[in-house]
Amino acid sequence: MSATVATQARAIVHRTRGSAHGPITRLVSPGDLGEFLKPFVFLDLFGFTPAAGHKGFGMHPHSGIATLTYMIEGDVGYEDTTGKKGVLPKGGVEWMRAGNGVWHTGAPVSGSPVQGFQLWVALPASEENAPAQSIYLSPEQVPQEGPARVLLGRHGAAQSAIPAPSDMNYLAVNLKDGEHWRYTPPEGHTVGWVAVNAGRLEAGDESEGPIATGELAVFEESGEAIDFTAHGDTAFVLGSAVKHPHELVMGYYSVHTSRAALAQGEAEIQRIGMRLREEGRLR
Repeated sequence: MSATVATQARAIVHRTRGSAHGPITRLVSPGDLGEFLKPFVFLDLFGFTPAAGHKGFGMHPHSGIATLTYMIEGDVGYEDTTGKKGVLPKGGVEWMRAGNGVWHTGAPVSGSPVQGFQLWVALPASEENAPAQSIYLSPEQVPQEGPARVLLGRHGAAQSAIPAPSDMNYLAVNLKDGEHWRYTPPEGHTVGWVAVNAGRLEAGDESEGPIATGELAVFEESGEAIDFTAHGDTAFVLGSAVKHPHELVMGYYSVHTSRAALAQGEAEIQRIGMRLREEGRLR
């Protein structure tokens, strides 16, 4: 009996290709899968070849969350209201803890193709109205354990330099055709999902076939390991975490744990926005 349990696949309970909005595919939103996957409340897969005069994503605000942008391909210039400005290269990571409120923007710096994931993480009450914090990691600063680059949290001996706001892992994994890999989540990590950006990935319950490029799969809530096999050279991101215990109270660019915290964050967003307009940095 114990051998049967040890080799039983962790079931996939939901699969989606999300909804496409031009070059952006929204795989998770706070109002749908985000409630099931919290603290992971939002995930976009973006990819495009910049046209002449492409202005990027535009200056926009957040509060109550942290965003993590992982560049798979291409280089993007960034600027934020913590005072930082520079270029995030292929393989680099931007961590923006919006906290009480921040504005940021990004735009391609050449005509080369751009691809990446942007993840939103719900913050605990102790951090949702804290001062904004931004961290930018070059590809060399992202640690690796086996085929997995550790964008957030810890895997094996590799630990991200980004201070995770709660107990969670976010990994970028590359497997060769036919390669097998097992992910054993840390204790308490009952939330688990993967999103594939290249190739096809066999994992868990395969009654509907491998997880395809552009698809996200959600695993049943448990602490069981997940076994993966690549079909073709395959790349994907994986998230696991202890479940976020708070309600998701949503604004347009914000997610908080209470109406009062949301009101405080939105007031700070408005204050910063007024300053940006006065400086001519926002129309």
